[in-house]
Amino acid sequence: MYVCGLVIPVPEERMEDYRRWAERSAAFFKEYGCLETVDAWEDNVPSGKQTDFRRAVAAQEGERIVFCWQIWPDKATLDAAEARMHGDPRMDVAPEDIPFDARRLILGGFQAIVTMGRE
Repeated sequence: MYVCGLVIPVPEERMEDYRRWAERSAAFFKEYGCLETVDAWEDNVPSGKQTDFRRAVAAQEGERIVFCWQIWPDKATLDAAEARMHGDPRMDVAPEDIPFDARRLILGGFQAIVTMGRE
């Protein structure tokens, strides 16, 4: 199992736009081998003393945090999918059609070392 995780600042008033965008994105990633996606809208994101989700993405007034992850079979599958996805014309989205500032999202790939509830 390989996990791709994201932290995304989204304007509060664009929650429904983001939800629709996430649904389309999930279907797209599934076509390329992604097993599962979760996009979770901020419910309880406290301010930290040294760092926190908001500071990590330079969230602005009126933005909410989305915590998102994708489950892939393994890193090789994700790497191969990314190479193919970047050639897919559906990836050519105008910045104004993305319901958040993509320059401030955080993205990372993670190898699972402990899981509960999954094989």
